[in-house]
Amino acid sequence: MKVSILTALLLATTALPAAAQSGPTPQEQMACRSDAGKFCAEHIGKPPQMNACLRENKSKLSDGCRKVVDSHGG
Repeated sequence: MKVSILTALLLATTALPAAAQSGPTPQEQMACRSDAGKFCAEHIGKPPQMNACLRENKSKLSDGCRKVVDSHGG
């Protein structure tokens, strides 16, 4: 499951506009791993839906993940 969440985060953040063109850093992936599994697990493997889910749940995200979402246009 851990690998699936990390893969989903990698795919999800690369689909974010402009800032994500270089992809997420390992630190960004780790910052959102728990939040993605907690709030958006049903969207693993679906980058556009994962991005939307993280943005929709931004107020519930950890500070670190919220910063990642903000930095990628969320």
